[in-house]
Amino acid sequence: MGDFLSDKCVYDFLKSASFKDINMKTRGTNNKLIPSREKEELVQYAISLGATDARMISAKDISIENHLAAICKESACENYGLAMSCPPHVSGPSGFRNLLTQFEHALVFKMDVLSEHLFSHQRLDIFRLLHEIASGVQRKAVLMGFSNAKGFAGGSCKMIFCLDQKDCNVVAHGGPCRNPLQARPSMSGFGVNVSKLMETAGWVMNRASSGGGSDNEAMAPVSGLVLIS
Repeated sequence: MGDFLSDKCVYDFLKSASFKDINMKTRGTNNKLIPSREKEELVQYAISLGATDARMISAKDISIENHLAAICKESACENYGLAMSCPPHVSGPSGFRNLLTQFEHALVFKMDVLSEHLFSHQRLDIFRLLHEIASGVQRKAVLMGFSNAKGFAGGSCKMIFCLDQKDCNVVAHGGPCRNPLQARPSMSGFGVNVSKLMETAGWVMNRASSGGGSDNEAMAPVSGLVLIS
């Protein structure tokens, strides 16, 4: 599985029976300009999957900060080390910075949800959809010819997709991921500054609150991104 979920999972999926008649074009990483029509197609596709909004930004505007990735370990996150898509099994900020040099664009999307739902049993459903939007847009981008597209979301895929499993099949047994077409690496493990990401996209970052009173009606965003060459 490696530091990033393999493109082979997506490519093999698209070559499966359901997609065998699709003639996929591929584009090299030197094609730096994405036509406005295709940008809008990807934006609208993200929204059709459940995103509240989506924007295309320059990959160069994604801020990576080492201390944000370190929080995963220093805060004793309960999911630390449980999944192949979370620290310490990912390449971290340095790996993500290297990855960004291969991309010119990124589709950023958000879901606005009730703040209180992020502290309830509905949290898993919210983050499951977040991962599914990221993976769905990635597959769409691959079909459009952007074969190197990579999706990222938030939250541990172990808790989101394999909560009923004793362990991550990749970490514990060196086997295949149980959900390779849905689960995506978490941005936090790579030090992505989500607040700045939201600002770059032109959105206001409202912090989620578990408090009572009027805060129960407050909305908070969760976000993901798809790198596109």
